[in-house]
Formats: sequence, C-alpha cells, structure tokens
Amino acid sequence: MRDLLLQGAGVIAILVSIAHGVIGETKVFARGTVEPPRLRTLLRLVWQAGTVAWIACGVLLVAAPWMGSDVARHWIIATSAAVFGFAAIANALATRTVHLGWIGMSAAVALAVAGY
Repeated sequence: MRDLLLQGAGVIAILVSIAHGVIGETKVFARGTVEPPRLRTLLRLVWQAGTVAWIACGVLLVAAPWMGSDVARHWIIATSAAVFGFAAIANALATRTVHLGWIGMSAAVALAVAGY
C-alpha cells in the first residue's frame, strides 16, 4: 500500500507539472509582453525549468519502490515533499484562493508522506 501511495504522489506531481508547463505557454506567455525579447526567453526557460524539475521528482517518486533502497526512498520522499510543499505554499500565497496548482501539489505531498 505504501508503494501505491508513493506512486500516486508521483503521478499527481507529473500531471500537475505538465499542466503548469502547458498553461504557462498557452495562457501566461501567449498573452504577456515582456521586453526585451532576451528577458522573455529567460522567463520562459526558468518557468519550464520548474516544470522539468517537478516532472523529474514525480518520476523518482514513481520509481522509488523499485529501487530496493530504503535510504534512497526516504531521501526521494523528503526532497520531493519539500519541493512540492514549497510550490504549494507559494502558489496558495500568490493566488489567495482555491487553485488546482496548490491543491494538486498538496495532494502529492500528502500521498508521498503517507507512503514514507
């Protein structure tokens, strides 16, 4: 059961991360104007770096049960919980309303910690 909780956390994290990347490209950067163009490129790349990092954490959560190492499992869970927890808190503070971003990341944290 612990493994399923951990893998569920990883799947949720991956889905929320993909949504973050797609919404960033289709809603945020498609409408916004940032000058100079180099700065716009930098902001897009930084935005997508977060997306890629969150997907990587999600993949590690899915793979952790098959690693055969309790130490690796615990470090993956602790690191992912810290990363997703910070993202959830930052999103909640920024939106100040019910938002799927912080709800999804909070769910990933809760499942990961439950699968510890």
